[in-house]
Amino acid sequence: MLAIYKKEMRSYFINPIGYVFAGVFFIMSALLCCYTTIVSSSYDTSSYFMMMVFAFIILIPLLTMRLFAEERKLRTEQLLMTAPVSITGMVMGKFLAALTLFASSLLISCINFIPIYAFASIERGNESYNTTHIGPVTGQVVGCLVGILLIGAAFIAIGTFISALTENQLAAAVVTISVILGMVLLSFVNTLIDNAVIRFVIDWFSVLSRFNAFSYGMFDFSALLYYFSITFVFLFLTVRVYEKRRWG
Repeated sequence: MLAIYKKEMRSYFINPIGYVFAGVFFIMSALLCCYTTIVSSSYDTSSYFMMMVFAFIILIPLLTMRLFAEERKLRTEQLLMTAPVSITGMVMGKFLAALTLFASSLLISCINFIPIYAFASIERGNESYNTTHIGPVTGQVVGCLVGILLIGAAFIAIGTFISALTENQLAAAVVTISVILGMVLLSFVNTLIDNAVIRFVIDWFSVLSRFNAFSYGMFDFSALLYYFSITFVFLFLTVRVYEKRRWG
């Protein structure tokens, strides 16, 4: 698994895809952070992270579309399946490489909060001692970061599975965009439905509704289990796809 992981990490930066993903991620995060905080004169960071989830509709497929589709297109898939590594190790190596690039970009993008905290510090210095809190709530920022990381892992697992189904990277990207878009929009569809049972079922599957607890700086075990379950299911399905190809 480690060899696959290292190979994938190298390939992200041998090819331009890694630089493109990181560049687009940093630009989008900076613009969204500026719009939701400085322009809006607000220290509430939950709206920034919520909008980042929508940005993932485009960003995650950019990261995952080549994971397996490129191997099939270049006819190197058989080399992977005959390598001295298990199918699970192969899938996990690729998944963890994509997750590492995503998590690294997410953590580096936290630089966006430095000027916001600095500005808040200046404002606090100009206010009286007994003034109300001014500045971003650190607990909220940390909670949102954890939630965003879990959502990203789930979306990457979905993109990994879809990439394993085709050799066309564009098709993998388009299908991944469609699936992630559908999952994100479930919360908005739910507001248009009157039936309580259907609303409950849709709300249970909604990605955004599970993120709400993290946006308040609270740890939600059920949400953690939900995101881990999605990640596990789609990675398991990816393993099954390649087990079928190996022995089929």
